[in-house]
Amino acid sequence: MRFKAWLAAAFGLGGLLLLILVSVLVASRRAEEIYTQVVQLNTHHQEVEGKLRRLRSDVHLSGIFVRDYLLDQERERAPEYRERLREFRSTTLATLDQLRALEQRGAAGDDRIASLQAQLDAYWETLDPLFDWSPAEKLTQSARFLRREVLPRREAVLAIAQEIEELNNANLTAQRAAVTRRHAIFRSDLHKLLWQSLLLGTVVALVAVLRLRVLERQSVEQQAIAEEAERQMRRLSHQLVATQEEERKKLSRELHDHVGQTLTALRMELGRIDRLRQPGETPLAQAVGESRTLVDDVVRTVRDLALGLRPSMLDDFGLQPALEWHVRDFSRRFGLPVELTFSGSFGELSDEHKTCTYRVVQEALTNCVRHSAASRIRLAIRGGFDALELSLSDDGKGLDTARRPGLGLRGIEERVRELGGTLSISGAAGEGTTLTVRLPLPHPAPEAAIARTAG
Repeated sequence: MRFKAWLAAAFGLGGLLLLILVSVLVASRRAEEIYTQVVQLNTHHQEVEGKLRRLRSDVHLSGIFVRDYLLDQERERAPEYRERLREFRSTTLATLDQLRALEQRGAAGDDRIASLQAQLDAYWETLDPLFDWSPAEKLTQSARFLRREVLPRREAVLAIAQEIEELNNANLTAQRAAVTRRHAIFRSDLHKLLWQSLLLGTVVALVAVLRLRVLERQSVEQQAIAEEAERQMRRLSHQLVATQEEERKKLSRELHDHVGQTLTALRMELGRIDRLRQPGETPLAQAVGESRTLVDDVVRTVRDLALGLRPSMLDDFGLQPALEWHVRDFSRRFGLPVELTFSGSFGELSDEHKTCTYRVVQEALTNCVRHSAASRIRLAIRGGFDALELSLSDDGKGLDTARRPGLGLRGIEERVRELGGTLSISGAAGEGTTLTVRLPLPHPAPEAAIARTAG
């Protein structure tokens, strides 16, 4: 089974994205939990501390009120002091209930809360008989009562409150340590997830890079093979075209030299037969005349075939005379006028450039007759120092974009490309077609250029 790199890369990238997503969600949830725990811990500690502070404040205020009551010698204000102390007592009991609820939520020791409540109850019960004392009893017993009864109990209450506060602080410290440990675990898990993501990403990247390297190397190899195949095809095409031209040249020469001479000899023999016949041999004269007519037709056909295959004047006289003859013959045979113009020099063209130009014009004129339905054709050829340019335009029905290029246009394109030239075809429906060819010319050697300039 062939390994599919894109499938592995897709699974790897998908797993990496899923791991990152899960990591973000888990990290967000755990960070929110830790933050909530810290907020709850701080809130609980502040609430407990506030309740204890209020409890101590109420106990201190109650002691101040007791002292003021003992120093006040008027009995009429005793109910007022009693009522005020009852308010302090109810306030401390409510605060104690709230503290008990907080300590249950915070999981502190219930024995200290119970001990604190017992001490507070004893403290308030100790203060109840004071409000029945007379002014003389206040004067004689207040100092001893405060020293022996009130102050020790108040100190006991404050000591228990201090223990509860210390327990709350210890609980806060323990909870903070737990939060710190949890935060450390959270950071460790984040680091693990980070390293896992980096590892998976590295693996995916390595696989993708290696596979891309392999594909790139294969692509380069395939491109080299394709370029080599294209070069071989072009070389083969060039060889085929050259062979075709050579065969056409040989066949044209054979038709012109051998077949033409044979037909000429045959016509001469017919003439000799006509001279040797007797004056009254009318049927023989008719047969000889018909034979001469047939031989003349065959001679013209052979000449046209030879000129169509490879006009000898292209090799003997050059490009311009060959094209002028071909244009005249084309106009004569198809009745289509062609306006031919030359500019520049064509004397130093190579055989390849002359043959290519002649075949391009030949095929282009044939296409005009077959496809364009033109009434007039303009052909302009310009020979320069560095390039030969050819432009053929007609007033036909224009370029059919839906029609695929035929073998003729492909042959033209291949011939032009073999010489490093460019081919362009433009036109619109009803506006005719223009074919433009530009063939670069090889630069002559410095000696030849100097000689041509001097001449």
